[in-house]
Amino acid sequence: MGKALELITGFVTAPSSTFTAWTLASGNSLTIRNAPLDKRALLLQAWADNQVAGTMRIRSPRMHDNVQGIRLDIPVSDPCPLIPYNFPEDIVPQDILVVEHTGSAVAGDIETGCLLIWYEDLPGIDARLIDIPTLAKRKRRILTIENTLALGTLGGYSGEEALNSEFDLLKANTQYALLGYLVDGECACVRWRGADTGNLGIGGPGNELLRFLTCNWFIRLTRELGIPLIPVFDSANKAAILIDGAQDENGTDITLTSILAELAP
Repeated sequence: MGKALELITGFVTAPSSTFTAWTLASGNSLTIRNAPLDKRALLLQAWADNQVAGTMRIRSPRMHDNVQGIRLDIPVSDPCPLIPYNFPEDIVPQDILVVEHTGSAVAGDIETGCLLIWYEDLPGIDARLIDIPTLAKRKRRILTIENTLALGTLGGYSGEEALNSEFDLLKANTQYALLGYLVDGECACVRWRGADTGNLGIGGPGNELLRFLTCNWFIRLTRELGIPLIPVFDSANKAAILIDGAQDENGTDITLTSILAELAP
């Protein structure tokens, strides 16, 4: 089966109290990918990074209702999961989600939201994702790699660089599991992508305070959802494992620490 995990990011500028439709980050779409109808597609998580308290609304004709759908209150400067881990939302291939945001009324203020979507079988994609028993059996040693991301001020993804651009530490002919990460500054999300993810972006919230949440982000998702969601990268692809993030108009740069486990063959 062609498993897939994908981070979707969108933003609005100075929406005030008016629900404003997302502008999608480059390469992202709110049209659910064309997966087989007899295979599951799930909205696993959603979060947002707001400068003023607001609301994010996710709706579509195929969800419970197309009026309010999933309506989530967003606190100030607190990108954290908003959907109960054990109860992801079933979504329908080729359905088009409508995601809207309220927040700051200050001219130029960018409010950003993120969705994390999983496909049981997506033709043409086959991400390398493992479960916790497989990780426990193959894990050797922990490795951390730092990247300084120069995030932009225009919304969407920015600051892209390769995983090995600052510290080239991966051993040749070795696989590594991405367990989680740490950031030293707030941002909407951080993202990894490469051949091992089917060239789809995977990621999580850029929360610098809830480090217990992000340090084992992919382990937590796997444990709570009962789905293999721990990404595996091959060191041969290290120069093409790309990392970036999404930031607001303040453009705060961050140091991202990727927490990896070396895997036995």
